Amino acid sequence: MKISTVLEKGKPVFSFEFFPPKTPEGVLHLFETIEQLKPLSPSFVSVTYGAGGSTRELTVDLVRRIKNELGIEAMAHLTCVGAGKDEIDHVLYRLKEFGIENVLALRGDPQNGQGAFVVPSDGFSYASELTAHIRKNFNFSLGGACYPEGHIECGTTGRGHGSTGGRDLKKDLEHLRMKVEAGVDFMITQLFFDNNYFFEFVERAHKSGIRIPIIPGIMPITNVNQVKRFTKMCGASIPNVLLSELESVEQDSAAVTKIGVRHATEQCQNLLKQFAPGIHFYTLNKSSATKAILESLVALGYVKK
Repeated sequence: MKISTVLEKGKPVFSFEFFPPKTPEGVLHLFETIEQLKPLSPSFVSVTYGAGGSTRELTVDLVRRIKNELGIEAMAHLTCVGAGKDEIDHVLYRLKEFGIENVLALRGDPQNGQGAFVVPSDGFSYASELTAHIRKNFNFSLGGACYPEGHIECGTTGRGHGSTGGRDLKKDLEHLRMKVEAGVDFMITQLFFDNNYFFEFVERAHKSGIRIPIIPGIMPITNVNQVKRFTKMCGASIPNVLLSELESVEQDSAAVTKIGVRHATEQCQNLLKQFAPGIHFYTLNKSSATKAILESLVALGYVKK
């Protein structure tokens, strides 16, 4: 089923994001993780695209298996990196052949060793161009990415809530409008740890006339050094109070996870109270933290099983 159709039903959607493992053992572990999360009845799961398109074939195979073997709706990430139109179309035709109906269209990060994104020969420069190409030639439900704190590469003049100072939020919103005009059906946000960023971003989007669903992306913190690395790469921020609390116990992984799960659960409760269309969990291919959060939301009545 298309994710756009699921969203039209008006009930919160809950979804999980996974990345393609590097080894056969990792693939086995991934499917064990998905099996553990399956009883929570996710609306869909997504599988990322490795840097430079390095996991292209594995991504396609994983979404095929998730949908056709496990019976869970799947969405494939697809980037502009390292592939021309013919290669991209080859991936899209394979996804269509396997019954996949959902694609998350992204520009993608620069390939390893390249400081800036390099446009492939006969390829696309932006996610909006990739989206327009898919919308014109295929019949997928299309998602796009958005950035509550502003894209890390976007401008140097904007100033919004907290650490978005230094990013051009107006320009970032113009890029979002280009994706919407190109044909995306819904957006999934970059991870964030302060809901004010999300609410302010949605308000700006609505004022500009954007009305498609914007699904917040939540990542439960389970490792302090890891989350610092992730936030540095993507330009997200961690509230000082939360960071101090995490750093005070960073040598105790169980304590870090407990704090991370508590904070993410509180984020989800607040987002759902304010009528967010759902939650997209960045699982890092692990089940326990996401499972604990969703089980708490079920117990509190935010999720109907």
